[in-house]
Amino acid sequence: MRKILVILALCAGCVAPGAAFAQTATQPMGASPRVEHALGQLQTRFSSANTTHDGKLTREQASTGMPMVAKHFDEIDTQKNGYVTLPQIEAFMREHAAQR
Repeated sequence: MRKILVILALCAGCVAPGAAFAQTATQPMGASPRVEHALGQLQTRFSSANTTHDGKLTREQASTGMPMVAKHFDEIDTQKNGYVTLPQIEAFMREHAAQR
């Protein structure tokens, strides 16, 4: 679980807090308060970076608002749509946390 928190913290630190939620992430049942807080932070930062409020983060939006997502954009955009969604970012983070 600590590994997930570290990865969430990396993405959570990409943008200043304070944005409204545009999309809700899937939170695991029984998640600890720390994990829930980290996921909430990720949602907030995604919402802030997603200036078009369409639930899709372009490479440019990621570069501006979530640099760690931008750095791994091609890995996260598995469908090669030219954008990533919050569930895709979460899946990437979980996958990489499991590998550590």
